[in-house]
Amino acid sequence: MSAFQSGKDDFFKIDVETHIGAPLTDVNYFPRVQAYKNGVPGMRRAMWGAPGGPVWKQYGGKPSNFWDTWGAEGLPTPEELIEAMDKVGVDMACLLPESFMEIFGYSTRWSTNGQVAGYCEKYPQRFIFQPNVGPIKKRGIKEVLWELEYLVKERNAKLVKFYPPEDTFINDPELWPFYKKISELGIPVSIHTGANWTPGFGLSKYSLPILLEEVVNDFPDLKVIAFHFGWPYQHDLNVIACKHANVFIGISWIVIWSVSAPRRFAELIGEAVRFVGPERVVWGTDLLYDADVRMKISVEGFKNFQIPADMIEGYGYEPLTDEIKRKIFGENLAKLLNIETKRRVGLE
Repeated sequence: MSAFQSGKDDFFKIDVETHIGAPLTDVNYFPRVQAYKNGVPGMRRAMWGAPGGPVWKQYGGKPSNFWDTWGAEGLPTPEELIEAMDKVGVDMACLLPESFMEIFGYSTRWSTNGQVAGYCEKYPQRFIFQPNVGPIKKRGIKEVLWELEYLVKERNAKLVKFYPPEDTFINDPELWPFYKKISELGIPVSIHTGANWTPGFGLSKYSLPILLEEVVNDFPDLKVIAFHFGWPYQHDLNVIACKHANVFIGISWIVIWSVSAPRRFAELIGEAVRFVGPERVVWGTDLLYDADVRMKISVEGFKNFQIPADMIEGYGYEPLTDEIKRKIFGENLAKLLNIETKRRVGLE
């Protein structure tokens, strides 16, 4: 089987980061929405390579204009998302909204927690509710804490996301009540770490992985999933994570490099596993647009990926055995969320 073919496997898979939202056409008059639109091609090129290049062709993608895809049509519906998951054997997805309020002049949100909670309640065997109660500092901590507690206790939220680029520094002292409440509720927090990829707004300085150190020092029981390897500051994240057992490394979004930049990805995944072990690395897609293609490349790319022999020898990386991939694909996150690892879907 080539690296670009589907195949049956028995890996239980949970996507730690799957987005859903509305079309942007009704709000495209905001200048930051236009900046967002104009910046997306650069993001896609960085991840996928040149438009129409080999990765897109091998996976059946269409490097279409932003506004002709999800900018105009919105992200996939829950039913379309489940269909994409079924095709490559993804059992469950942590479904989450984003606020992105700055891009809309704080007039609205891109998608709401209530909307996503409804989808998760409709398909409880496939979706796990991951709300985003931010922007935390700009909303006010009192409102955030109330909503967070309600969503966990009344709407079955299993984890919560914090998106620093739109808000404040990860280690802002005003966030300590937020972290304390999450610890009390006994759920993990996923935190965007590393560069801010969102064009038009947000600041990378807010999400530097080194800022996690103060948080996990003060909250040793807080389970943190640090998204995107912390790239391009992955070394900082790895050092923090290796000495704090409550820090997990998420590979969503960057997992695309397993196909489009394999040696770069080999260094990232190899070092992460070396520093924290295979039990604290978590797979995901960061799915936005092109659901079928993005889900497919994120599954098949990682499933078929192997670290080159010279990097195993030269850097001391572990080979990515099926047992390691099994943990990363779903078992690690299932344990964090108390989810049964039975298959929800199988490939025919």
